[in-house]
Amino acid sequence: MGRYYSGDIEGKFWFGVQASDDASFFGGTVCEPNYINYFFDTDDVDKIEEGLKKCEAMLGNNLQRLDDFFSSVNSYNDSHIIDKWYRDYNQVIIPSQVKELLEWYARYTLGKKIYDCVKDTGECSFEAEL
Repeated sequence: MGRYYSGDIEGKFWFGVQASDDASFFGGTVCEPNYINYFFDTDDVDKIEEGLKKCEAMLGNNLQRLDDFFSSVNSYNDSHIIDKWYRDYNQVIIPSQVKELLEWYARYTLGKKIYDCVKDTGECSFEAEL
C-alpha cells in the first residue's frame, strides 16, 4: 500500500524513503487532517528553486546517475543501486548512503514536478496522504 499525492500534480511517495510532508521542504502552505493540502504559486518560485538547488548540491554527480538508472528500470532495490555504483562508477556505497541518495532524489523529483507546474500554470495545489 502506498501513499499518494494528487491535484495539479500527481504521484506516489517513495516507500520507506519519502515522508508525506516532503513537499514542505519547498515552502508552500500546509493544511492538515488525514491529508496535507499544498498550494504553491509564483510567489513560491524562489523558495522552490532554492530547494531544488539544495537537492542538486546534495546529490552532486549522483543526480545524473540516478536519472539514468531510473530511466532504465521499472523496479529496483538497494542492491541494484549498490551493484550499479560499483560496476559502472567503481564506487562502493552502503545501504545508508543509498537511503540518503534516494531521499534527496525523491525530494528533487517532487520539487521538479511542483516547479514545472507553477511555471506552466502559475500555481500548483495537491493533497498528500498521511
